[in-house]
Amino acid sequence: MTTTTARVRATADPTTTDPTTATDPARRRITARVRILLWLLLVMAVALIEVATTTRSFLMRDVDNRISRLLTQETGEFAGFEKRGGDPQTGQPFTSARRLLTVFLEQQNPDTDEELMGLVRGTDGVLRQLRQPSDISVALPLYRDSDAKRRIFDSPDPTGTLSRPEGEIRWAKVTVAHAGAKPDAAFVVAFHSERERERVNQVFRALLIISGVALLLTTGIAWVAAGRILRPVRVVRTAAAQITEQDLTRRIPVHGKDDIAALAETFNSMLDRLERGFAAQREFVDDAGHELRTPITIVRGHLEVMGDDPAERDETIRLVTDELDRMSRIVEDLLLLAKAERPDFVVPEPAQVAELTADVFVKARTLGDRDWRLAGVADVESELDFQRITQAMVQLAQNAVQHTVPGQTIRIGSRVVGPYIELYVADRGPGVQPTDAEIIFERFRRGTARRGARASGAGLGLAIVKAIAEGHHGRVRLSETPGGGATFTLVLHASPAPEGQDT
Repeated sequence: MTTTTARVRATADPTTTDPTTATDPARRRITARVRILLWLLLVMAVALIEVATTTRSFLMRDVDNRISRLLTQETGEFAGFEKRGGDPQTGQPFTSARRLLTVFLEQQNPDTDEELMGLVRGTDGVLRQLRQPSDISVALPLYRDSDAKRRIFDSPDPTGTLSRPEGEIRWAKVTVAHAGAKPDAAFVVAFHSERERERVNQVFRALLIISGVALLLTTGIAWVAAGRILRPVRVVRTAAAQITEQDLTRRIPVHGKDDIAALAETFNSMLDRLERGFAAQREFVDDAGHELRTPITIVRGHLEVMGDDPAERDETIRLVTDELDRMSRIVEDLLLLAKAERPDFVVPEPAQVAELTADVFVKARTLGDRDWRLAGVADVESELDFQRITQAMVQLAQNAVQHTVPGQTIRIGSRVVGPYIELYVADRGPGVQPTDAEIIFERFRRGTARRGARASGAGLGLAIVKAIAEGHHGRVRLSETPGGGATFTLVLHASPAPEGQDT
């Protein structure tokens, strides 16, 4: 019972792991150092084996050619002796094959592993031999192998190879016959090639041993060299593993000007961007939380103290609705700024700048009781996102309305300046303090309160304008209006900007 219960518990427990089936990705990972070493060893092993095999093939071919030349030389000497030689006893041409073979063999000195012999078939059909003594150390010389001698003598070919268990024999023969009779004698040259081939095999084995030693030495050298080359990569990996969202200050030391140094520089640049991005993200979250917390507090406070009086309820509902609308605008602006990071935030198309300027002017006139003036238009066509540019210009006009009073002049226009198109909104308000010129384009940042200003926004309007301008590879510029006031200008390329180039 106990065993069964334990077995059931082990089966039911999802955390129980069979050590035979557990897999650890870190154990299966092969490092770059090992991969480099394995590839190097594989290439070197293939190359060394190919060199050794090719060398053996050349040496074997040389052995075969040398044996062929030796056989040709011996048979050529016998043929010439048969044709021009004479019997030293009589001074006349040889009349007997046996005598011819005997005299010739007495004058020869065989090489090692070479056998010279004469084979004569008697009238009784028995094959007899005449041979020159030679230094033969094989297990079964040809002169002792009756079957092999008969096969060579009866072969119609002048040369051939005879395979035997005791070793291979390369042979050549010259037949001797009486006039009109079948050959009854033959001069035979036989060479035992096993010793020569064994020498080649010894060289081949020596090459393999030398290659193995070279491979071992290369393994050690390559292991050390790969370690030194990849050491900066390990430093990069270690630094990357130690970097967290809370600590982005670590940097990798850069040494030299090679590819590894370039990798370290690129990695450090990436860390700089990440650090700036995380800092901006934290600041953005803090500011967004602060901006949204205020209307939530206002809504909650009014709802908590709301009484039963209808007039009070209507006023509370109006205030709550106004705060909810403001929260909705903040959320919409945040979503728009988040969308600005996407590549399809701006979709440029051919557009008439004059038509765009006039359209913005018509829409801006409804924003407030101001002296609206269309200062000028650029009669050109350019690649831009009509809706996004209109959105940015209307936002600038709204900003001008907030910082002016009824009756003050606001000018809207466009012009061509060199290779750029400038679309601008100029007001006659109190202007922008020099210390605020940079921060007003940041998210949730407002400049110092100006005379006549009604601070009702969340500080995202000019940030949206900046994002739209940068989406067109352009920029937004702030300058002082002659006579007082502020002028905001979108500076865009008259033609599509080269990829990655900003104004």
